[in-house]
Amino acid sequence: MRALITGITGQDGSYLADFLLDKGYEVYGMVRRASTETFGRIEHIRDRINLVQADLLDQLSIINLVEDVKPDEIYNLAAQSFVPTSWNQPVLTGEFDALGVTKILEAIRFLNKKIKFYQASSSEMFGKVRQIPQTEETPFYPRSPYGVAKAYGHFITINYRESYGIHASSGILFNHESPRRGLEFVTRKITDGAARIKLGLADKLHLGNLDAERDWGFAGDYVKAMWLMVQKEKPDTYVVASGQAHSVRNFVQEAFGHLNLDYLEYVVTDPKLMRPAEVDHLLGNASKAKRELGWEPKVDFKKLVQMMVDADMERLRAEKK
Repeated sequence: MRALITGITGQDGSYLADFLLDKGYEVYGMVRRASTETFGRIEHIRDRINLVQADLLDQLSIINLVEDVKPDEIYNLAAQSFVPTSWNQPVLTGEFDALGVTKILEAIRFLNKKIKFYQASSSEMFGKVRQIPQTEETPFYPRSPYGVAKAYGHFITINYRESYGIHASSGILFNHESPRRGLEFVTRKITDGAARIKLGLADKLHLGNLDAERDWGFAGDYVKAMWLMVQKEKPDTYVVASGQAHSVRNFVQEAFGHLNLDYLEYVVTDPKLMRPAEVDHLLGNASKAKRELGWEPKVDFKKLVQMMVDADMERLRAEKK
């Protein structure tokens, strides 16, 4: 089997590449031409994957890519994925996260409708939630340009599935983290900050809203759900979540507590880090994924936080030396 992963250099793309290689896949990863290469997350598998250039902003490059690679499956994980940036660059976010999805689907429609497609949707589409917990039937109320763009990408996937008979599935993934998470994301900012304070490399950690609640899981668990969706006879939409909500404060307490630190002595709430419109409470119900895909998460909240803290401690100790 041959798979094409967009966003292969990101957290999810790297874990999915690991997973597919273990399954015996031939893996192709789409990368954008950039003056600075950022292949750190896939360095350990560089010699086992094929990196190919294209850009979600360029329709012809996507068509040429799909024609050249001839994949059996396409996993669209590429996105402008940092929510705060979506307010500063809302048009670019829409180009990547909404129209970029359409361009891949158009390439499939034009070249080979038998290609199976996975779209990375997001719990941010629920935004100001209309129902707790959120399921596949919960109405969307996105509260950021990122959430709005993802909602477009989600519905255009369903539209191509229903209009053209393409095997296009959409995974509404709730927050999923790992040691490979970018340092700009709040979870990694917390674990890196706690580790720096423990090692005497910092004395304070500035954060925004500590009361926002998220449903956090491990990215390595969640990429398996992506693959399971693509293997189903019929494409569909699935919520992928842990089913447990924790506040940012809970995450901070767990991270600092793991290092025997009292977060109250170090964490500073910074109004400049507050979102213009907050998403207060995300909690997913993944019963459909568990029932129809046989998917179960293996890493719980506590283990996830400790894994990330330990990885940052190891990395920073090495850098310090």
